Amino acid sequence: MTAPAQGDPEPTACPALPHSRGELSRTVLEALTRPVGAELPERVTPAAADPYGDDLQLALYLCYELHYRGFAAVDPRWEWDPGLLRLRAGMEQRFLSALRADAGPPRSAQEALADILVEPVEAGGPSQFLKEQGELWHFRDYVAHRSLYHLKEADPHAWVIPRLTGRAKAAMVAVEYDEFGGGRAERIHARLFAELMNDLGLDTTYGHYVDTAVAEMLTSVNLMSLFGLHRALRGALVGHFAAVEITSSPGSRRLAHGLERVGAGPAAVHFYAEHVEADAVHEQVVRRDVIGGLLETEPSLDEDIAFGIDATEWAETRLGDRLLAAWKDGRTSLRAGPTGGA
Repeated sequence: MTAPAQGDPEPTACPALPHSRGELSRTVLEALTRPVGAELPERVTPAAADPYGDDLQLALYLCYELHYRGFAAVDPRWEWDPGLLRLRAGMEQRFLSALRADAGPPRSAQEALADILVEPVEAGGPSQFLKEQGELWHFRDYVAHRSLYHLKEADPHAWVIPRLTGRAKAAMVAVEYDEFGGGRAERIHARLFAELMNDLGLDTTYGHYVDTAVAEMLTSVNLMSLFGLHRALRGALVGHFAAVEITSSPGSRRLAHGLERVGAGPAAVHFYAEHVEADAVHEQVVRRDVIGGLLETEPSLDEDIAFGIDATEWAETRLGDRLLAAWKDGRTSLRAGPTGGA
């Protein structure tokens, strides 16, 4: 299947496999190019790998993408191959253990929510930089990275729906309905993001910028896939969803203003302008009905929800620091991967 031309607002082709970044990702890539069921080398272990490093995060990303669109010329049956799942489980254990250590001590969902409901006077972060001094190349840099998330926006969160009941389920479906365009294909948020990319002259092919995405971006994307694919982490996925919806509106406002300032096209501005109002409403629904409803039926998930919030904030802060460090040094934050920069 050939990839869509640049500018296609709704690409449907399976992406090509990216390039390896170490032994773990090379092992997964080599497996995916062979017939399903091929044995993986026993010597390959994630035990000593950097849990946030390029190699482990890319290897996890490859495994997780088999549950989304897969890859061109890769047998879809690899999705449930026992050998690959065993390797993935080891990587997930390494990743999750590190997240639990770095996200902070256990606390209640109410405490975690309180920390993100009020922004500091000086917001900082990439959105503040882009609003005030970002140039067009900074925005292209940022959007190329974020395409790994936004071209699948809302998909991982849909996995939690069958794991919820009552008020929490109804509210989650209501928010997801908006994310998927309210029944209108042209308003699906992933498609709106592709149109933003088109306005900025970026390639809208799903997964195109994986090779140039830094490990911190892969970590942020893998986080929601990890939470979404495991029923035991349903509370953490709800926490992730809450963190995204609550922090989205003010950040989107800054990005919309910045894009207007640099003269970006209307589709680019529209994506973030759309999120200012929509996510302000979603924030109320998620806090009151999704989290509130879930805690009514499963109060034992209180600390898990907080963990999802805290892990998301930790990962996003780490990504923001990586981007800002590059921009303030006058250079792109994208890796010099085989596909080149944005």
